[in-house]
Amino acid sequence: MARGYNDNEVKARLINLLSDSKTGLSGVEISTKLGINRVTMTKFLNVFAAEGIIKQKNIGNLNLWLIEEGTENLKFPDDYFKVQEKYLGFLTQGSESAVYNLIRNCISSNANVTKLMTEVVIPSTIQINTSFNAGRIGKSEQQFLNGIISKSIQVINLGHFNQKSNKNVIVLSSDLQSILYSEAASAVFRSDGWNVFSLGDMSSAIDVLFDLDLKKMLTKIWKSKQDLMLIVVFSSTEEGLKFFSESFDSIKGKTEKNLFLILSGKVGKKVKIKSDLLTEKLEDIIQWSQTKYENSSLK
Repeated sequence: MARGYNDNEVKARLINLLSDSKTGLSGVEISTKLGINRVTMTKFLNVFAAEGIIKQKNIGNLNLWLIEEGTENLKFPDDYFKVQEKYLGFLTQGSESAVYNLIRNCISSNANVTKLMTEVVIPSTIQINTSFNAGRIGKSEQQFLNGIISKSIQVINLGHFNQKSNKNVIVLSSDLQSILYSEAASAVFRSDGWNVFSLGDMSSAIDVLFDLDLKKMLTKIWKSKQDLMLIVVFSSTEEGLKFFSESFDSIKGKTEKNLFLILSGKVGKKVKIKSDLLTEKLEDIIQWSQTKYENSSLK
């Protein structure tokens, strides 16, 4: 950002400084304590405020800077478990702003989005659903907490990622129970440079005309059949996986060699469902997809 200064070092020093102050510090005080000239420090403060790490409070003619709740110095890969504990703690307390600020803090600290989803967000999602099934929380609270999780995933989606036109993926869920998993997958794919078409919960579209509807969409968004196109389906039931598998089978033509289906869900050993990949693990989906791209002639 500023010549002669390391952004991460300044951020770490600023977080430590403001964490020790309950009332906040002025820009002049921060500049003096960190030994950085006022003009340069102002630029740092504005950028870190935009990242959601710090905030400004005006008291009369005095502008004070304070640390945002959920902000601390994080180092990855060491701190994923620490973040998971904090994320779940803020979540169960219903502290929305702290959850969102924690995710922003992770992104600004260069956390890997795949690990953020698989080691922080998804485990917390499972924990909330487990609490609901065990009767420890009610339906209203479950919906509220799942809403916070969904919004925290969208915080990641607001980031800028460079997409490649030849990496395309449609992500959907066959039921409401799987929607957070599809949102998490969409965020990871987007961070990895894929063009993501997130359809959300498609349970209302499960009918005999779905294959025609999907074919029409593919015609609009998949202009070059030389580009890679994946369809990723998350489902909590075998019936949902089977339906989308059969729909996919009916639309894939012999010339569509770069069109692949990934199904995510649990099926019995005796159940036969056709797909290019069937797994419950998001990390397997991402790894398989990237390998498929790297092994193609599209790189």
